[in-house]
Amino acid sequence: MTAPHPSPLLQCCGQDWGGQQGPWEAPGLLSPSCWELGHKEKSPLPVVPQPPEPLPASLASLSSAARLGVGGQTTLCPECPKVVTAVAVGGLAFYLSNSSWLRHSGLAGMDSVGDTLQRLRETFSAGRTRPAEFRATQLEGLGRFLRDNKQLLQEALARDLRKGTQLDRAFIRKEPFGLVLIIVPWNYPLNLTLVPLVGALAAGNCVVLKPSEISKNMEQVLAEVLPRYLDQSCFAMVLGGPEETGQLLEHRFDYIFFTGSPRVGRIVMTAAAKHLTPVTLELGGKNPCYVDDNCDPETVANRVAFFRYFNTGQTCVAPDYVLCSPEMQERLLPALQSTIARFFGEDPRSSPNLGRIINDKHFQRLQGLLGCGRVAIGGQSDQSDRYIAPTVLVDVQETEPVMQEEIFGPILPIVNVRSLDEAIDFINRREKPLALYAFSKSSEVVKQVLARTSSGGFCGNDGFMHVSLASLPFGGVGASGMGRYHGKFSFDTFSHHRGCLLRSQGMEKIYSIRYPPYTPRNLRMLLVAMETRSCSCTLL
Repeated sequence: MTAPHPSPLLQCCGQDWGGQQGPWEAPGLLSPSCWELGHKEKSPLPVVPQPPEPLPASLASLSSAARLGVGGQTTLCPECPKVVTAVAVGGLAFYLSNSSWLRHSGLAGMDSVGDTLQRLRETFSAGRTRPAEFRATQLEGLGRFLRDNKQLLQEALARDLRKGTQLDRAFIRKEPFGLVLIIVPWNYPLNLTLVPLVGALAAGNCVVLKPSEISKNMEQVLAEVLPRYLDQSCFAMVLGGPEETGQLLEHRFDYIFFTGSPRVGRIVMTAAAKHLTPVTLELGGKNPCYVDDNCDPETVANRVAFFRYFNTGQTCVAPDYVLCSPEMQERLLPALQSTIARFFGEDPRSSPNLGRIINDKHFQRLQGLLGCGRVAIGGQSDQSDRYIAPTVLVDVQETEPVMQEEIFGPILPIVNVRSLDEAIDFINRREKPLALYAFSKSSEVVKQVLARTSSGGFCGNDGFMHVSLASLPFGGVGASGMGRYHGKFSFDTFSHHRGCLLRSQGMEKIYSIRYPPYTPRNLRMLLVAMETRSCSCTLL
């Protein structure tokens, strides 16, 4: 909106505004409908006692003469496109001036949806909504909105729906969804079968289990042995590869639990959408590990190496790359070299503590990633044994393939950043990870990383130990997944939370206040009951 010129404001729409209340004489009242309908109708709304400061940018150029304040109110002609009216609706300030009315009221009708979404995303990225004080302020504003506009809202409900009122109380009953499909990955084929299966059975569901065909030995054992221990009337197992999984997904399930890659996760979610089936998607992503300068490099090396090379790096929550300063990198590399030798010996290939890559396809993919950056530690490989040595890469660029996909192998890139802010910006530019790690002797540094980023899970000064705690939920956010499980959270995931009402046939005289015809006395009693915080009733 182009800022209006001050000069026409004193003479507008045939009215002399020079220090006067305006064309409507009721103190403190203006009518946006006059602006919309050309003075055909007047439905007053309260004017803000004082316009908020600072004014929106589009109004900032208005001179003090242009902001005609009478009695602390801003009352400019709402009919003329060159002037602005500041009014309050539900305790919120609105600026009315043709297209600016919707824009400054927070409604996107006259603004482009893209601009509005961008504005909201920028606000979120700036961290404005994170402080508890901000959230409390917004909730208090909602409370004031309801208190200040009871009559207005009641009249709107009456006009729209002829809405009546009644008193209710509620409780939650957790019930099984019904028929559940669990699709298991290959990297932890037993653990990632049993943990969701326990939750599904505990919640009372019937289960179809689809183990991974890639971990073929575990698939065979599960298929031959597990059914002996479960009631076959409520449990079944389906074997096969992608074709069989695709055929399985054509059927309707009441819940689908999938663990695997984001690519296949999208396929599962698309199939589920055809039947409006709820899903839990446990996916992956590139899990950052920030290492502050204020660290003991030996301790960091022990913990990062252990969790990076555990299960040969084939873990969805493993640290995927390190972010640190060049100075910290120089201190960390010798410590990592020493730690890897201590963990796996001078010849890691012969170590019983280092596994192998699951198949040739994944081996070839990982071997291609060894060409990124510069190999500082390890780098050896043998396709005949599907062996890749524990490897550290340096001089890695953000655009290289090793930084574009989840590694899922024993390769650890180190990316240099100059500051904590740069590290956080790097993390926030990418998809939200399944896990995020921060190492520092300063608790404030760890807290900053936690507060200014988003991830499925977080651990300060250690690896993925948070996943081992049944008291914590495990799951992703954004591209790393949706839903959560582990411990009681597994039971909740596989349960429908059913809202219920139970009531006896007594106390009819009390309940009769909800029946029409509605009198002011009955309405007051209902509102009093609603506002009593100790009351277990809800006004509907």
